[in-house]
Amino acid sequence: MKTFSYHDKNFIENIRESESDYVSLAREALEVYVRERRRITIPEWVPFKLSDYQAGTFVSIKEGGQLRGCIGTIAPTQRNVAEEIIFNAIQSGTRDPRFEAVIAADLDYLVYSVDVLMSPERIHVMGELDIKKYGVIVSKGYRRGLLLPDLEGVNSPEEQVEIALCKAGISPNESYEMERFEVIRYH
Repeated sequence: MKTFSYHDKNFIENIRESESDYVSLAREALEVYVRERRRITIPEWVPFKLSDYQAGTFVSIKEGGQLRGCIGTIAPTQRNVAEEIIFNAIQSGTRDPRFEAVIAADLDYLVYSVDVLMSPERIHVMGELDIKKYGVIVSKGYRRGLLLPDLEGVNSPEEQVEIALCKAGISPNESYEMERFEVIRYH
């Protein structure tokens, strides 16, 4: 049985052959930005459905199976989902403070996913969370933290909320509000 490596170009090519339009757009946006230092306009091949509505999006990038960047928007900041993906792909690859910016030599080894966020709804207790189905937003005043659903290594609603609180700089001992949201995840 042949095993595959994330550093095997054939493995990456196979992933890219089946990637969604959402992911192809994110990849193209980052590749052009890294190579040419310019933000693309929406390519003609992008289906109308990506420019037909607004939503927050997150673009996640992995290299060698490990997170390499993940940045997004809770609510729309651009004219449509296509522009939201373009913006967040560039931010994820070049502005995530946890990682070095992507360089041209990295591009052939990156795997992407795009999450399109549905409208959040306020919840009152952790029992209203399902870590596989819902992401969580915690907030206290201007501080907000978000964690996407169905993430590897997150095993309980308590852990999901704890991570979101940490991202927001909110102590678990403070009072805070919680919202849950669903996503459509594209690979």
